[in-house]
Amino acid sequence: MKTHGSREFAVTPVSAHAVWLMAMLLVLPAVVVVALFASQDLPDPGARPGLGLALLVIVAVSLVSAVGLRRRRVALDGDHLRVVAGLFSQAVAIGAIELERARIVDLAEHSELRPAIKTLGMSLPGYQAGHFRLRAKLGKAFCLVTDTRRVLWLPMRDGKQQLLLSLERPQALLDALRGR
Repeated sequence: MKTHGSREFAVTPVSAHAVWLMAMLLVLPAVVVVALFASQDLPDPGARPGLGLALLVIVAVSLVSAVGLRRRRVALDGDHLRVVAGLFSQAVAIGAIELERARIVDLAEHSELRPAIKTLGMSLPGYQAGHFRLRAKLGKAFCLVTDTRRVLWLPMRDGKQQLLLSLERPQALLDALRGR
């Protein structure tokens, strides 16, 4: 929700590779179910209602996934940084961020910051959104990562949590946070 004093920062777009991969992962099962449904040679004619239900579930998951890929937002709103990543969101008080250590990183070089275990999120090659555990025992991170080459790393003062954000202009958000 955008308020009067809110300032938004553009998120790096999701790669076409990630979008196509998700589409294929969702379309392929739907094609199989439709082919089975249309088949006249079903061993059990009573299976049609189950196939119809499976198709409805696949369509619902596809719609939720599509919304998840499109729903990306990072905004400074008063004294909070608000991040919307797919079906998940996080609001962090700016005072809770350890701005002295915050920096822009390449996750290929800083592999300890790479999201490793998804705890509640969505993950595809080229897209990670939600809550993850990081490598190297650095704790938990709320991620909105669409480009691993330029990720804004925002550690929290509690030493256990952090934010990882892919932004078109990550330095602009870092400067805005430090200017508050």
